[in-house]
Amino acid sequence: MRRITIVGAALAAEASLATRAFAMGSSPGGDWWTPLDHYCERLGPGFWAEPFNALTNLGFLMAAAAIFVRQRRAGRTDKQLLVLALLTASVGVGSFLFHTLANRWSLIADIVPIAVVIYSFFFVALTRLLRLSATVAGLLTATLLVLSPVLETLAKPLLGGSATYAPGLIATFGVAVAVPLAGRGPMPRLLVAAGTVFSAALIFRILDAPLCGSWSVGTHFIWHLLNAVALGLALLSIEQLSPGGRAVSLSNPVRTQF
Repeated sequence: MRRITIVGAALAAEASLATRAFAMGSSPGGDWWTPLDHYCERLGPGFWAEPFNALTNLGFLMAAAAIFVRQRRAGRTDKQLLVLALLTASVGVGSFLFHTLANRWSLIADIVPIAVVIYSFFFVALTRLLRLSATVAGLLTATLLVLSPVLETLAKPLLGGSATYAPGLIATFGVAVAVPLAGRGPMPRLLVAAGTVFSAALIFRILDAPLCGSWSVGTHFIWHLLNAVALGLALLSIEQLSPGGRAVSLSNPVRTQF
């Protein structure tokens, strides 16, 4: 049941984001191969026209690899965590494709993985940190997905074009605040740290265009680096708890299931 729920949440998020990306890709004025110029660093259609934006996606791969290494060294097989790590790696791959190919179809590869990560993490965090059942966590995840356009509208005056990432703030700060309120323990520091770093990352994503005139490289690559750190911290907050919400130690080999 838990496996079905997390996969369902991920697919729902992917379908939602893919639909929006399809609308962008099929709009008048270009096809799926039409070059796009979304960020300050890009000055032409070349593959390496955004070297900083492209190469900093290694941060996501490093964050995912760190989780796999930690799990292997501890003799653990936390499958939920490893799936989240793979999804984190997919963020880096998808973003790399967009910042090198920079066309309409690669835009999907850029925006879909991060949405899948956010909603999948939200579901797992609800089951582990708040100890909710998979059914309740799935319903709350679906609710967040359905309400995401409303959140985007509310956040747009502050976040502008980055308002689509507002659910990430709910998945970090929202869950962190809910833990002590629900009597599930102290506020998880790693998750608060993840939300703080993610907030800082959003600031640099927003500043890319406004600062372009004075900083030709732009600030989008800093968004990548900080976002990778935020995801790494979020994964570590999950690593500390078993699927049942019990604290675990990497020194005690365990194997968990979905």
